[in-house]
Amino acid sequence: MQKLRLRYAKRGRLRFTSHRDIARTFERALRRAGVPMAYSQGFSPHPKVSWVGAAPTGVASEAEYVEVSVVDQVDPEALRTALDAVLPPGLDVLEVVQSSGGTLPERIEASAWRVELPGVSPEELTEAVTALMASASVEVERLTKDGKKILDVRPAIVSAEVGAQAGAHSSDAGHDARDLSQPCGILMTVVRQTTPTVRPDDVLSALRVVADLVPPVPAKATRMAQGRLDDEGGLVDPLALDRAAEV
Repeated sequence: MQKLRLRYAKRGRLRFTSHRDIARTFERALRRAGVPMAYSQGFSPHPKVSWVGAAPTGVASEAEYVEVSVVDQVDPEALRTALDAVLPPGLDVLEVVQSSGGTLPERIEASAWRVELPGVSPEELTEAVTALMASASVEVERLTKDGKKILDVRPAIVSAEVGAQAGAHSSDAGHDARDLSQPCGILMTVVRQTTPTVRPDDVLSALRVVADLVPPVPAKATRMAQGRLDDEGGLVDPLALDRAAEV
């Protein structure tokens, strides 16, 4: 049995698709591509597909991960090409590597996010981020299926920086319209994957708590990377060890 690790992107309108629907789409694509999947034992066998920390519905991503097990040897690049050909636009397989052992979740402890805030000036965003990072604790309210819960966001935030550009700009390579008539503050933040998970909308809620920052239109979040934290607060690529083993 061979285990393969895939990095894929969720772009454009596909960011509004639930993880359950994405999982079903992937399983159909694996069948259409003729991938020799390994199946579980038991009364109702299912393909051995393991998902790692899926991004929330409504959030785009350039760094989603999934592991698949196959019964015959498969060339990773051939699998990437075959899957990419049968998946819908917006679900793009970016890389496939053969597992070198260990587990993928143990290589992931944080995410790097890019959050676009159209209509928010860089100066206004900088003031809010400064107030957030200076706070030891910032509690926000989250609505769950069990009711409202209070979550302390600040301990999960490793870093936060502000960028800017002339107008809202999609990191989805043109999938979304741009409005160059208004400023657009860009929040780049690294957040630990704690339990419960701190999501981009929780970080925005924290900015509202500390600085009353409320974007005039919905913000757009994109996960840019996942991995373990290094000594400088950056992220180590979770597939780096697998690539090294292939050399």
